[in-house]
Amino acid sequence: MAAPSGMTHNQPMRATLTRSADQVSAAALIWAETTAARDGESVVPTLDEARPVIQAVIDSSPRSFLLMATDPAGTALGFAAVEPTQQPSVAELRYLGVRPRAWGRGVAQLLLNELAQQAKPLEFQTLQLSVYADNLRAVALYERLGWKPDGDPTPHPRHGRLEQRYLFTR
Repeated sequence: MAAPSGMTHNQPMRATLTRSADQVSAAALIWAETTAARDGESVVPTLDEARPVIQAVIDSSPRSFLLMATDPAGTALGFAAVEPTQQPSVAELRYLGVRPRAWGRGVAQLLLNELAQQAKPLEFQTLQLSVYADNLRAVALYERLGWKPDGDPTPHPRHGRLEQRYLFTR
């Protein structure tokens, strides 16, 4: 598979913490593209449809944040939207998205590795996430990076698709 336009395997990406409105919009557009591609949908949600999903995470707590992955030119390639849970030492990775044109380039791994590094100074000892059990690419990545299943898969409350909770402890 060829590298996306303007991106080669040797160019370093970086991940940075943010709460900026511009980055929330960038993350929302990535989320719209990602979910449409993942679910085989031909219509990509608009920014107006996708932005409230990401904004809700940022608005949920002063400790919530986005971790944005960018290429050397500053183009957003992926994001992680994180919020604290009711337990102060636990953060939930609510959304992780990578532009489909950047799939297979290590963007999600960069974000997850950086999230693990940032967790301790942000006073999060444990990270958690839920993933569709049939999203085998994501499941394989999480497990390869040391995330552990927690309990049995449960039906998503809106549509019944099975989700598996994973935990990562530093």
